Amino acid sequence: MNDIENAVNDTKGPKPATAETLTEVVLPGIVEPEGLEVRAGGAVPAPGPGQVLLRMEATGVSFAEQQMRRGRYYDQPPFPFVPGYDLVGTVAAVGEGVAESVLGIRVAAMVKVGGWSSHLVLDAADTVEVPAGISAAEAETVVVNGITAWQMLHRRAHVRAGQTVLVMGANGGVGTVLAQLAQAAGATVIGTASARHHDALRERGVLPVDYRSDDLAAQVRALAPGGVDAVFDHVGGRGIVDSWRLLARGGTLVSYGTASTRDDQGSKQWPVLKLIARLALWNALPNGRGATFFNIWAGRSFAKDRFRARLRADLTEVFAALGRGEVSAHIAAELPLARAAEALRLAESGTTAGKIVLVP
Repeated sequence: MNDIENAVNDTKGPKPATAETLTEVVLPGIVEPEGLEVRAGGAVPAPGPGQVLLRMEATGVSFAEQQMRRGRYYDQPPFPFVPGYDLVGTVAAVGEGVAESVLGIRVAAMVKVGGWSSHLVLDAADTVEVPAGISAAEAETVVVNGITAWQMLHRRAHVRAGQTVLVMGANGGVGTVLAQLAQAAGATVIGTASARHHDALRERGVLPVDYRSDDLAAQVRALAPGGVDAVFDHVGGRGIVDSWRLLARGGTLVSYGTASTRDDQGSKQWPVLKLIARLALWNALPNGRGATFFNIWAGRSFAKDRFRARLRADLTEVFAALGRGEVSAHIAAELPLARAAEALRLAESGTTAGKIVLVP
């Protein structure tokens, strides 16, 4: 248990929030990045029972926000809302049932929306303490990216030493962490990326292939003639067929997104539902291979305690790997919260490697 867990239900009586003002970035509708609204001067919310108020130290830009601003994220809330999938912050105030001893502790949290704010209230049980020696920006790079990578690698594909895996988008936020964790597990990593990122991938021990090439599957086959033991695919679309065909017997395809449909029109649910149906069909075939769709929020609605325990355990493992140097914090850029539009535009350019971090 971390200090936050121990502190819940350890005291009585609410502790008031600070006298600071609230700054948040609001997504008002389907707009270009420059349409984001920075709203400053609001009242800082007070935590309720079992809750903490976090003073944000670092939040990030992920692919989810890129989809949300187009109205394309599978279960995004109605406009307007504050985006921001995860954050790292300091406990600034506590609600009834949470001990004052947690004040000043740096914690990480995964929230799906709301992270692009100077202050945020959430349940204390949804936070994970950040170990000493890891900065807020460093920790931010491995919150949602690290949990996603760890759970796909170890809870879905069960990758082990001596295996070979294919990581789509190995220079991206999730892909970078996934490749490093796979290597730490003793696996050989083949990674897709545009040619300009290949030298950086080679320096990290990843075997690069050009995802823009018409013969992507042939490039992978040349490196793994017998197929790969796992494919981690965030692209979806027609390319998912190649990902399935590249599996060796006993291999696992883990699909975790539909990036290829980011700019499509029409239903935002249909591409995901169609993908899940296809994976289910493949998974039912008696050919010794498996296919699964990974949803990081699976189980939260009906098994919240189990979900929280798993999140704490997995993020703790990722932070430990970061501390040992098995995972490095790849920060593509660090910008103030008020420049969130610039950060989102940069993320959508496809020219960066690693995580774009927003700070107060």
